[in-house]
Amino acid sequence: MEVLLFGGTAEGRELALWLAERGWQVYLCVATDYGAQLIPQHPNIVLSARRLTEEEMEALMAGHPFACVVDATHPYAVAVTENIRSAACKTGLPYRRLVRQSDREDGCLKAESMAQAARRLEELPGNILLTTGSKELDAFARSGLVERCYPRVLPTLDSLGRCLELGFPPKNIICMQGPFTRAMNEATIDQYAIQVLVTKDTGGYGGFREKAEAAREKDCTLLVVERPRRETGMELEGLKKLLEREGNT
Repeated sequence: MEVLLFGGTAEGRELALWLAERGWQVYLCVATDYGAQLIPQHPNIVLSARRLTEEEMEALMAGHPFACVVDATHPYAVAVTENIRSAACKTGLPYRRLVRQSDREDGCLKAESMAQAARRLEELPGNILLTTGSKELDAFARSGLVERCYPRVLPTLDSLGRCLELGFPPKNIICMQGPFTRAMNEATIDQYAIQVLVTKDTGGYGGFREKAEAAREKDCTLLVVERPRRETGMELEGLKKLLEREGNT
């Protein structure tokens, strides 16, 4: 059987390899060349490494005998998920959404958006570790705030260039590839005298727990940018069982 899988997330990569090892033909779509470098090689995995429009997704779905479409994109990639779901609906393909369990953390500050998080940070003292990725740094690139921010981004020219373009001091930019352990997060907090750690609610695969525990151990304020919406779908193990049943029918 052939499946169309969207997502360069950690669980997306795990699912792709799991399916490939069980004989599925996996057409895996990731958005960037960097994401493609993280995909395990397997003869049953065909890789596409570029961003697709909804029209391109629809054409891809219509041109292959896919049994279903699996959306394993990031929980904050709202527009991409809407495009995948719409294209699947138009082509009549079953749509499966892989969702991450939310890691609830008591005693943290919360924000509904990056803009709201930036406003809250202006009221808090000290250095700030931004672990929200490079795409949404604009909200923090304001005078009086940007000088205190230490963005941790992927080690790519695009990510570094974006940080510099937005005015983050070069000495503050941390280019590293995760996953990050609790010990690594604690060391980063110590190294840069961090008093506030900003993160998305990325769940277990996104390293949320390791960041939350490090912040708590170091008496560092944790500010969580909440997910844009509640989603329905299946977590990884449940989706594996469903696909296994479908593959045996």
